[in-house]
Parts: sequence; C-alpha cells; structure tokens
Amino acid sequence: MDIQQFNNTNWSRNIILVDGDYVDSVAFNLSVNFERMLGRRIPKADLARWIDCVALDGGMRESRDSEGETQVIFIHSKEKAALENFAPGNYETDLNAKAFKDGLGEFILSSYPVEEVVKHNDFFLDILKTVVNHKDVHRVMAIPNAEHPALWDALRHALRDVDDEEKRVTLFAMQPLEGGNFKQEILGYSLMNALGIKGNEL
Repeated sequence: MDIQQFNNTNWSRNIILVDGDYVDSVAFNLSVNFERMLGRRIPKADLARWIDCVALDGGMRESRDSEGETQVIFIHSKEKAALENFAPGNYETDLNAKAFKDGLGEFILSSYPVEEVVKHNDFFLDILKTVVNHKDVHRVMAIPNAEHPALWDALRHALRDVDDEEKRVTLFAMQPLEGGNFKQEILGYSLMNALGIKGNEL
C-alpha cells in the first residue's frame, strides 16, 4: 500500500481511522472478561453501532452531521481477513467500498491490508498525518494501537503542529495516556455499547 495515493484522495469532513487488528483484540478481551463476569454469552460487536458511538464520542451530532459524510478507514494486517469479533466484519466483502446511512449521516467504509514492507504503525501514522493536514478535513477520530508507547509518542509529536482551530482530533485508548494537541476518549465505552453490555449489568 502506497501512502502517496492518499495524498490525492477526496477526503470527507469527518474521518475515522481504525487499527483493525488492535480494536479486534480489545473487543475479544472485553468479550471474554465480561462473559466470565456477567455469566452470559456476549455476541459479536455491532460494527455500525460501534462506529456511531465513536462518532458521537468524537463530537459528531445528528443535528449538525445528519446530511454529511464520514470516511471510515480500517488498517489491518494482510493475513487478517476479518474483524473476528465484530458483525459484519469481513474486510473485503463487508468493510471495503461499502456504506451505511443513519442519523449521523453516511459512513463510507474502506479497508487497507498492510503489506510486509510497510510497518503497520508507520502506515497508520502516515495516514493520520495526511488527513489532519488536509484542508477539507475538520474532524478526525483515530483508534491506534495505544499499547505501543513509541507510536503514541509519534502521534503526539505529529499532532503538536496542528494549529487549525477548526480541526478537532480525538484519539481513543483504553486508559488515559499522556495528552497533547488532541482530545482523548476511552475506547472501552464504545465497545461495551456495541457488545450489548449495559451499565446496569456492571
């Protein structure tokens, strides 16, 4: 996958960038832990519901964004064919050149396998830099593998120079991490919602 092709992309106002391998592993761990804790089966996460929750956590609202468009980009290892803990989850048939529309507007899904020659985290970082610096992009919600400290530091450094007050960047992680020129949200809340785990069960 060549990052150059992204420089010529027509970007939407809103972008959600997802490390598919990472979010799938987090969903799996949450499912296992909550099945044990709640004593019931946890279904696969509802992908559309999860995307909606991320969009809301990132500041999108029905009153403002219902007629708009959001691009959702999944980065994943070449050997992974699907998000195994989400439904729908197949990268090629469900999450590439597909779209759905709801009260938050239209979500256009695309997925990109990372070739062996490109480091997964580097590719994620390159795409994030590209979208945050694009004039048409106003809102970015990114779900990186926040358990890699070097990547988190690189993200903080890359976002330090975003000086456009009109841009809102939100990074999602499972716990609060060192801050920067961006907002932070806890990834677990949106995943629990998508997995059908209710607050009154806890």
